[in-house]
Amino acid sequence: QSPSMDLFIVLVICLSCLILFSLWNASYGKGKLPPGPTPLPIVGNMLQINTKNISKCISMLAKDYGPVFTVYFGLKPTVVFHGFKAVKEALIDRAEEFSDRGSFPVVENITQGLGIVFSNGKKWKHTRRFSLMVLRNMGMGKKTIEDRIQEEASYLVELLRKTNGVYFFFTVRSVSNLCCTIIDNGKCVNYKNKIKQNKKRVPITLATFSAKDSVFFQLYNALPLLHYLPGCHKDLFNNFAHQKEFILEKIKEHQESLDINNPRDFIDYFLIKMEKEKHNEESEFTMENLVITIWDMFSAGTETTSTTMRYGLLLLLKHPEIAAKVQEEIDRVIGRHRSPCMQDRSRMPYTDAVVHEIQRYIDLVPTNLPHAVTQDIQFREFLIPKGTNVLIHLSSVLHDEKEFPNPERFDPGHFLDESGNFKKSDYFMPFSAGKRICAGESLARMELFLILTSILQNFTLKPLVDPKDIDVTPISNGLGTIPPFYELCFIPV
Repeated sequence: QSPSMDLFIVLVICLSCLILFSLWNASYGKGKLPPGPTPLPIVGNMLQINTKNISKCISMLAKDYGPVFTVYFGLKPTVVFHGFKAVKEALIDRAEEFSDRGSFPVVENITQGLGIVFSNGKKWKHTRRFSLMVLRNMGMGKKTIEDRIQEEASYLVELLRKTNGVYFFFTVRSVSNLCCTIIDNGKCVNYKNKIKQNKKRVPITLATFSAKDSVFFQLYNALPLLHYLPGCHKDLFNNFAHQKEFILEKIKEHQESLDINNPRDFIDYFLIKMEKEKHNEESEFTMENLVITIWDMFSAGTETTSTTMRYGLLLLLKHPEIAAKVQEEIDRVIGRHRSPCMQDRSRMPYTDAVVHEIQRYIDLVPTNLPHAVTQDIQFREFLIPKGTNVLIHLSSVLHDEKEFPNPERFDPGHFLDESGNFKKSDYFMPFSAGKRICAGESLARMELFLILTSILQNFTLKPLVDPKDIDVTPISNGLGTIPPFYELCFIPV
């Protein structure tokens, strides 16, 4: 018998075992977990779900299986929560039980369970609590975060005055600079001198990959054996290695000039905490955790806000009448001779509604990042075992037809009452909800309001084509919603 035949027999036996395990796992789960489509061996329901538009597939499955159902991404079950009632019951009413981060192998290879976004347990609680405390402290300093956002907005306006047409890059760089001011004491990119060399250095994170790559990551998360094969995950890992080197250089600079009585930025605060806990062997404040926490803050803070701004400007190009009404409100409340500030927002209900509607409409992270249950729990008539992945379908909340009539239409009226006053909604969850709500929510809200009003205070947005011909359909609805590429002109008012 030849060696090749022996290898073939071994492969057949291994494959058979995997199939048997998959079938057993599926039948075992059905006794406890919510119902769902029948999974295939090994791949689960992957062939039944369009990874380019998972959100749409989930909505279709919810019609058949109800607001709580189970799908299999590979061998692992994922319980899906669809609609406001189910999402609220999980994330808000039972926040603690649904507070773990679910398995996400492509990122776990980078974060190793550290940082804020993909950590769990004590490490997550301590790091998140500390990070929020630092952000609050920095908001109350001599130069507050609001001051820094206003500065960055004025730099952006100055730059846009010098050009008739601009790519989205400047908005990305503007938000990127704001992250730098918080993490690294304002050592930002010099717009005038470094645009060319920095254009290539916008960080590559999950949100920046193409629709094709997004599909690969979904497969990677379901079948981690793909780690050993060529693919775009290698680009992500290589890019992270370079970013880690850069972050370590910055930390070293801070260590050499640290004044424990006068912290300048997030890195300083963390280093001081590390020094205080250096004799505590169980401390979560380590060099490794600092690196990943900075990476989390920079990646999440840059990509989400810049993509929202990019998509928001496209929607205002498509709807010039809405942009004009915002400009009318800016003229009435702020005028032309001072910069917008956060105190203005309460007197600008229409602008506030537009910012909210941009976030609701674009549905930036349709299925949220995966959650997991912290213990065996009874949920309605189902039993969900500890550690089970949970997928929160934020799209079904942000596009609820009863709360937001004609949800597929871009309409600031979704956030205005009959008198034109701003109307809050419990269904507004672009930052998620509960224990895992985005740690940078307040910062992102400030950035979106101040940068958008600064741009519209100084410029009229002019498309290069007829607004009727502008297509606002995203190029991907996989891991994140990615807007189409476009150009526009900024005409000084």
